[in-house]
Amino acid sequence: MGRVFGFLSVIIVLGVGMYIYSRQAQSSSAAAGTNSPKAAINVTGVRTDLMTIAQAERGYFALEGKYGSLDDLISSKSLTMQRERPPYSYEVEASSSGFRVVATRSGPDDGSGSPAEISVDQDMQFSTSQ
Repeated sequence: MGRVFGFLSVIIVLGVGMYIYSRQAQSSSAAAGTNSPKAAINVTGVRTDLMTIAQAERGYFALEGKYGSLDDLISSKSLTMQRERPPYSYEVEASSSGFRVVATRSGPDDGSGSPAEISVDQDMQFSTSQ
């Protein structure tokens, strides 16, 4: 009897865990502004990449006294990462007073609700556009 009760307890705990996981996956998709967990993971990765590039831009400014292009960041070894995370590609818009790191989706929306553009500026403020 004790083994049956233990087995049923494990099954119930696994069921509750799977339910909680599925609810979190749905809520993280909605929080990322997407319709699917896969798209939410991709958008989260893009946002992380943008933060990495923005941090590199701040470091570059501290060393050089100016903001640089994506090529400047890579050639100075301030940044060691890819220029894209498909279907997004990255670019930096730098001026004397600030910068904006932009991830642009190539191609039309695949139905996942992924934003067409995600960006972060020198104040670490994110913005998206459909």
